[in-house]
Amino acid sequence: MYYDDHAPPHFHARYEAQVLISSGDVLHGRLPRRALSLVEEWVELHRSELEENWRLSQIEEPLATIDPLP
Repeated sequence: MYYDDHAPPHFHARYEAQVLISSGDVLHGRLPRRALSLVEEWVELHRSELEENWRLSQIEEPLATIDPLP
């Protein structure tokens, strides 16, 4: 996530993709099928944390660390 980024709420995956928090869909860019599957799983597990980090990013507060997939 980047501070003061544009809506809709999203994060940037390592493959230079923007992924919607609400659905796990790729907003811009692309991900290989396996990477997309992992990102979708991670979003499902951490949606509330992602939403809170989005809120914090909009007011330029420090973001919480979100655990990776086990």
